[in-house]
Formats: sequence, C-alpha cells, structure tokens
Amino acid sequence: QVQVVESGGGLVEPGGSLRLSCTASGNVWRILTMEWYRQAPGNERELVASKTSSRRVTYADSVRGRFTISLDVANKSSTLQMNSLKPEDTAVYYCKARVDHEVSYFDYWGQGTQVTVSS
Repeated sequence: QVQVVESGGGLVEPGGSLRLSCTASGNVWRILTMEWYRQAPGNERELVASKTSSRRVTYADSVRGRFTISLDVANKSSTLQMNSLKPEDTAVYYCKARVDHEVSYFDYWGQGTQVTVSS
C-alpha cells in the first residue's frame, strides 16, 4: 500500500508565493515520476508540472517561468514552488506519484490541497 500526502496550500494575495510539498510512503520501491495537477471548480483536472527520476521536467504553459518542481527520489518527495501567483491559479492541487513495483508501475494520488489566490 502506498500513501501520497500533500501539504502547503492556503490563501495568498495575487503576486504572492506558496510552496506545496508531497511525500509518498509505504510500499514504495522506487519513484519514477511525481506530478502536480490542479482542478478548479467546473474545470477538468490539468497537469501543472512533472518531473521524472531521469530529471525530465514539463510545465504547463500557464505556469512556466513562475512555478518550479523538484523531485527528491531518495526521500520520495516533491515540492512545487509557486511564485507570482494569479487568481486563475486558484484550484485544488493534487500530487501524483508513479511508483515502480519492479514488475509493473502504478499511479497513486494524494487527497489534494486547496490554493486560493485572492485579495
């Protein structure tokens, strides 16, 4: 069994910063990728940022240059540093860990953390 837990959400004014954290625990042999998604009310869940164990990084166009993803494979954790936040960044942010179980891999989701950007 694998658990993925996010933390660090909250309320911030436009132009401010937040740092989200995500940790995978339990039966985690090896992390392949950790990704951050977000879902605003009425919208589909969208990929925000992704980083693989081979250090390949992907960002959504809407956050490139403002958000930075990190991945600590040894500690099975990821952070999402969000700067210059905008009201349109308001959403529930989810972390997804792709875990290598030797013969196969599975994706595990966290429960989400709310980010609200408002004055």
